[in-house]
Amino acid sequence: MFNLTNPYVALALVFTILASFGTGYYKGGEAEQEKQQLEIARLNAEARQKEQALVESVTNTANQLVKANEDAKVQIQKRDAALAAGNLKLRIPVKTPECPVSASADTPAPSGNSVQATAELDPAFARSLVAITDKGDENTRQLNACIDAYNEVRASLMKGIK
Repeated sequence: MFNLTNPYVALALVFTILASFGTGYYKGGEAEQEKQQLEIARLNAEARQKEQALVESVTNTANQLVKANEDAKVQIQKRDAALAAGNLKLRIPVKTPECPVSASADTPAPSGNSVQATAELDPAFARSLVAITDKGDENTRQLNACIDAYNEVRASLMKGIK
């Protein structure tokens, strides 16, 4: 009755073997998919942590830039007030024409430029002139903050690669 030479018994045996392999393959596929989903969730959580750290780093750099700009504005206001009040004067060196008066023979010749002639700038013009350098300083602070933020992000990302 259960003779392997019987085609129905052999067919049932082949069908049973194929069904068991098919079931194993299906269950294994489900298990692998679940394993992959867990790995993806873990990697996503890790990426979110790195992203949060990078955002925090860039925010700190931006806050430092804001503080530096505010400190600079206070210094600029103090300097401008001193220029306007005449407490601070901006002077530039000027070339003086040679004096036609001859020096006496017993006067020693001056060595170097120990006394240099200067001209005082008008306070409004002085404020305008130093405003140019203030803008340059502000741009430099901003550029340095961008470079610092870039380097921090780059270093953080390079740690993850190695």
